[in-house]
Amino acid sequence: MRKIIAYTHVGDYGEAVDNIHFLTDNEINAGEISLSIEGNYRDLSGRALSEGILSADVSGDGVNVVLDPFLYRYDFKITGKIGAEEVEVTKDNIDEVIIKDVDSFRAIEENGVHYRLYEPEAFGPRPLVLFLHGGGECGEDNRIQLTGTLGALRLAEKWPEMYVMAPQAPAGSLTMEENFEVMKKRGNPFRVEMGMTPFALKGERGWNRDYLGKVADIIRKMIADGKVDRRRVYVIGMSMGGGGTINMVSVAPDLFAAAAPICPSMNGESYAQLLHWPDVPVWISTAYMDHQHGRHAYIYNACRKLWDEGRKDIKYTIYLPEELEQYGIGGTEGLSDKELDAENHNSWILTLHNEKGILDWMISHVKE
Repeated sequence: MRKIIAYTHVGDYGEAVDNIHFLTDNEINAGEISLSIEGNYRDLSGRALSEGILSADVSGDGVNVVLDPFLYRYDFKITGKIGAEEVEVTKDNIDEVIIKDVDSFRAIEENGVHYRLYEPEAFGPRPLVLFLHGGGECGEDNRIQLTGTLGALRLAEKWPEMYVMAPQAPAGSLTMEENFEVMKKRGNPFRVEMGMTPFALKGERGWNRDYLGKVADIIRKMIADGKVDRRRVYVIGMSMGGGGTINMVSVAPDLFAAAAPICPSMNGESYAQLLHWPDVPVWISTAYMDHQHGRHAYIYNACRKLWDEGRKDIKYTIYLPEELEQYGIGGTEGLSDKELDAENHNSWILTLHNEKGILDWMISHVKE
């Protein structure tokens, strides 16, 4: 086989495979194709299989296999024969992955910041939405922040007339797995830690203040260049990026018209910042329960303080089980508590589908 290409798209649960194309120099007849698939899971828990291979057709340069979409995150395998050749396809031997709409975001590296930018076809200053990804998408490939989860691509689809900026947080000196092991040694890695988190302070993995300051400077330059409307800059993020959203507003409170943190990581840094929230409208959303069990108490405590101070621009939504299940979250039978917590953490799917009108609310704000 000369080359194997996977065509994917980013859906609610992340990157999903639509079809696989085999390029070959050999002449193939349709009757000489016999393929099967395993590991083609379509759900968050990795229990429900898609319908698998829908068709396998000979094209001009090889064979195109059309699939009922399944999640690329899982270790799938396609085996069988194409003509006289035995084939076995896994993620490890796919030569190229072509992701739908990723190229609509220009890849840029500026002042030490890796980011992707969707640019509208419009004249004059346009609004900008800053999207901050979660912990699994850190690094320097300047790609996975678009493909790891539903996020920036969804926002560009919803608001094609706006800029959508998707920076990639630095990975630091530790991989996500190594970072997680360090957290485990300190106890429950998902506990709400009211001591300052060392990684943000040291500029390690994630949305540290120095890096976010550089992101803010890039946006300010776009405003100065007449590209971005200074009155309509917004920030939204999930999980680590939800905490990053809180941190970003703390770093540059003058920049944003509104913010929408989703299931934000709550720790000594984000909690303190939320307690002393600047004059920026914010709508926080999260599931009724996920792997950071104390998240809700600290968010509510901070919001209650702000409400008692008369703040009318602070909103907090907790998605209920039945609301999550409408999006395929938490409804699989037999989930353990840990598995349920992991699924519920994907509550950003609801917000990015504009549940409760959160997205509409965010962009309705215009700074004076």
